[in-house]
Formats: sequence, C-alpha cells, structure tokens
Amino acid sequence: MPVFQQGALNTTALIVPDLYVQIVPPQSLLLNGVPTDVLGIVGTASWGPVGEPVIVGNMSDYASSFGAVMARKYDMGTQVATAVQQGAANFRCVRVTDGTDTAAALSVLNGVTFTAIYTGSLGNELAVTFSAGSAASSWRLTVALPGLSPEVFDNITGAGAVLWENLMNAVNNGNGVLRGPSQLVVANAGAMTATPIAGTFGFSSGIPGTDGAGNLSAATLVGSDTLPRQGMYALSGQGCEIALLADADDPTQWSVQTEFGLAEGVYMILTGPTGDNIANAVTVKAEAGIDSYAAKLMFGDWVYWSDQANAITRLVSPQGFVAGRLANLSPEQSSLNKPLYGVIGTQKSGQPGGGTATTYTSADLGVLLGAGIDVIANPQPGGNFWGVRGGHNSSSNAATNGDNYTRLTNYIAYTLSAGMGVYVGQLVNATLFQNIRSTLMAFLNGLLSQGILGSTDGSLPFAVVCDTSNNPQSRTALGYVQADVQVRYQAINEKFIVNVQGGQTVQVSVQTLPASS
Repeated sequence: MPVFQQGALNTTALIVPDLYVQIVPPQSLLLNGVPTDVLGIVGTASWGPVGEPVIVGNMSDYASSFGAVMARKYDMGTQVATAVQQGAANFRCVRVTDGTDTAAALSVLNGVTFTAIYTGSLGNELAVTFSAGSAASSWRLTVALPGLSPEVFDNITGAGAVLWENLMNAVNNGNGVLRGPSQLVVANAGAMTATPIAGTFGFSSGIPGTDGAGNLSAATLVGSDTLPRQGMYALSGQGCEIALLADADDPTQWSVQTEFGLAEGVYMILTGPTGDNIANAVTVKAEAGIDSYAAKLMFGDWVYWSDQANAITRLVSPQGFVAGRLANLSPEQSSLNKPLYGVIGTQKSGQPGGGTATTYTSADLGVLLGAGIDVIANPQPGGNFWGVRGGHNSSSNAATNGDNYTRLTNYIAYTLSAGMGVYVGQLVNATLFQNIRSTLMAFLNGLLSQGILGSTDGSLPFAVVCDTSNNPQSRTALGYVQADVQVRYQAINEKFIVNVQGGQTVQVSVQTLPASS
C-alpha cells in the first residue's frame, strides 16, 4: 500500500494490484496583498551599518541602530522622525557616507585595542569597564553605549598574555551560550602581559570616530547599482512602496530616482531646493525631464519643524511629512486634504509669531500643480490645517497623476507578481484557466469588499479573462498563458462644485419626504 505525493505516480501505467494513496496538497486560490506601508529612507547617521537596509519601526529602533537625530542636511533620522509623526511605522533605512567615516578606537593598557563595530561619532561615547568577575581569580569586561543595554563578558580567566587573548576571544566570539559576540566593538590583543587595572575607560580619550557626512551630495545618496549596492539601490527588493533620499534637492538626480521608482514599483518622494521660487521650480522640473507617475516632486518651500532631540526649530525638507502620511494611508487614498502633524510653518508662510502670514493664491497653486509639482500648504479645502495641497505626482497625464494611481497600481501589480507565479510550470488546460481566473477574481473581490475598489453605480469595477478566447492553441502550444485584467479605480474628488441659486425671485421646489414609520 504505497503512498505517493500527487504528481509522482503515473496512474495510467500501474501493473501491481494494490492500494495506491496519493497525498494531494491543499489548493489555495487566494492572494494576500503585499504591504503598502513600507517606507525606504536613505541618509546619513552617526552609527550603524553603511549600505545595508535595516528594519526600523519607531524612533527607539532608529536610535538603537543609527544613533540620535542630527541637526544637519541629509540626516536620515530627521526624515524618520517627521514620518513617524504622521503614523509611519515600517521603515527600511540605509545609511550612506562620503567615504571619510572612521570607527572610534581605544587601546587599554597596551593589552587590547577595542574598535567600534560601526563607524560614526556615536562610537566616541563607548566605554569599557574592567572589574572582578563572578568566579574567583577572574575578570569581568563590560562594554557600554548610552541608550543601549550594556554587554557583560564575565569570568574571563588567565594570566599575562593569555588573559588578554581570552578577553579578545570573549569579545569577538562570545563567552557562553547566553553571551554571544559583542554587537558594539571588536577587540585585538596586543603584546601586554601585565594584569588589567579595574576601572572604566572611555573611547573619548582614544581615536575619535567620524560620520563621513561632511562632503555628501545627492549623487552619494543615489549610490550605485553594482554589488554591493550602495545608497538608494540598497533598497532594491526590500518591498518599499514609498521611498525618499533625505534632502536630495539636486535636480540632476531626480530622473535616476524616477527610473528606480519605475523599475522597483516604488513611489519616490523628491524635493526642490530650500527657498525655491515658483517660476524657477517649473523651469527646473521641465529641464530635469521628469514626467512620471513614479515620482512626487515637492516644491522647495521647506518646513519649520521642532527638533525635540536637539531642542531647536529647524528647516527640514517636506519629504518625511509627505512620505509618512502616504505610508499611513490605504493605497486607494490621496494625500490631498489629509492633516500633516508637526508642521510649525514653512518658508513661505513663516513661523507662528514671525510676522509673516503669506498663503498660496489659486494662481500659485495652478502653476505648481499644472507643472506636476505638489506643495505643503495651509489652509486646506477641509479647514485651517497643514496638508498636501494637490495629491499629485509629477505626471502631466490627468489619468495617472494622482497619488492613488501610483500606489494602487504598484500594489496590484506587485501583489500579482508575488503570488501568481505558482501557476508557472503547471499543465495548460481548462482547470488551469479556471484556477487563474478564480485567484484573480478572489483578490479583486477582496479589494472591492474592503472599499479599495468601488464604483459610483454599484457595477463591478473589474473584469478577468483567462480562457480559450485569449489563449488560442497556437499560443498555448508554445507555452504561453495570458490573463487579461481590467480594473477601474475610484476617482478622487478634487474639484467639488456646489451650485447655489439665491434671491427674492428664486422658485424653490420643495420635495416632501414620506414620514418614517
């Protein structure tokens, strides 16, 4: 009574009389959507790996991985902080440097040299402490960095050079099941044979670590697509739906970001230079040649923001606010008329109490939005609050220039890319056609039931064809199978018109409603 996996047995060529059991795997015709809240951010930091995407969920995670928010241009922490204020909570952060970054180092008694595991100025706050170990005639080494749990390497034994060698091995390899290698420093033993001295030794007295943030440019943040990938290209394959390069206001780098967005299905949030004017912004955008739904260009009217970490009010780019708000919205939604939090003012409007109260006129907004440039402004159609004024990307096509088009298109496309590959390699027959159509219809019906898709008249806003009508024998014989999917998105109410007729001579038609029972 043999047991086989389905497909492993030719059931038309059996000879031996017996019971043959085939295990049929459960069939799933369902697709689960890809996440739409993953926000990729590239910028500088005072700690952490360079060129490696790191998952961050909040500011505590960010501080543990990259250090504090720094009051400087191209700072990654600033963009994370402003996005977190909008509700974003799923980041992929990539640190970049200008190549001059160094790791802090400290030589203790010429017996061992400790080097910070990452480059950056935060390593200057490291400290190592020698003290008596728990076991007799042993030593304990504690490695500490403010804001992180100290690492304790206990019961290190030996004498002379052997002790220093054992200490180095404990730091680099761990000294027990519960104490693995250090995540803060690496150690190198020297030629010292003397006994350690109990006490704390701060890295501030050693070789300082530097951030490598003094000579950056937007091109540095863009990085390279050669392995190992650097900068923006490190976000490849990370599932980001939205991404930004912190303060990358160089127009010559906008087109390459747009290309990356198209290739990876990422909505790239760009920014113009601080203090820009409308005429220049329109000219520069046209010269840069970006006209694509893959990028959203924010006008260079930078935002006044209260930097709690540094206790100052700073001018920061609008990218983090906009990207964070979009990441906290369902993909069918627009950023138009949605409140932004943490905005104190902008360069055009000024800070509260600053004596400036300039707002954008309809003409100003018409020029900006007509050119495919969005802006943070106050008031909004819904009231006196800060928000994104257009909800548009950089495309000049009215059918594709909404935030909702970019995000919903990428969501649907990459969900299908992630889930429909299970049908490759299967036999082409009526069952395959039926299963493909059922999977697509189930996914789209799910979007409909959740309000992501809809229609004004209640009709079905999608259609799927996968049968012999679009898969003739001449194509399937060559191994091709085609599914044609049509999806109609819900439009965004951008121009709300209310017609009011008033006057003494107006004839009002009164409609009498039936009394409720």
